[in-house]
Amino acid sequence: MDEVHFRRYDPRDADAVWTLHEWAMRETGTDPAEIPGTEDLRDVERSYLDGGEFLVGVADGGATDRSDGRGPPTTHDGRVVAIGGLLPNEAGHDDERTVPGAAELHRMRVAPTHWRRGYGRTLLTRLEARAIELGYDRVLATTARSQPAAVAFYRDAGYDEVGHSTEAGYELVHFERDLRDGSSPGRQ
Repeated sequence: MDEVHFRRYDPRDADAVWTLHEWAMRETGTDPAEIPGTEDLRDVERSYLDGGEFLVGVADGGATDRSDGRGPPTTHDGRVVAIGGLLPNEAGHDDERTVPGAAELHRMRVAPTHWRRGYGRTLLTRLEARAIELGYDRVLATTARSQPAAVAFYRDAGYDEVGHSTEAGYELVHFERDLRDGSSPGRQ
């Protein structure tokens, strides 16, 4: 298993972040071109780093896991295997629900070659801890019902399903988690 470290986004990560986003979405059967509002990934610094967070999980070394010799996209310090952001809820997209004082998870992605290794859970735990540091007591997440692994991921992490909506033809599932509930972030 790769040694993975998580760190704050660096501008040199821009191409790798976009590539991982597109790859992960395609592997779940979602056309990345159909996902509304992805401009945030084109300017991560402006979109996330003022009042929020964006983390990158980087695998040390250059090992690949795919039979075609390709693996996760590279950046200046390794291969990007996970990404995820956290924003003040009010800073999200205009079409999203608003919960005053909450933070919202965005663009949680893990490289398909690295699924089911715990990197998504580690990323979630770190983003929840950062939300607490920033003074948030509630975290929101939204995912498409067509991504059952993501729906199960949030449920397993202690998030409550609080609603549904439809956007750009996708049935969305809305989750919330109270970070004051006494359990450690990312685990229930």
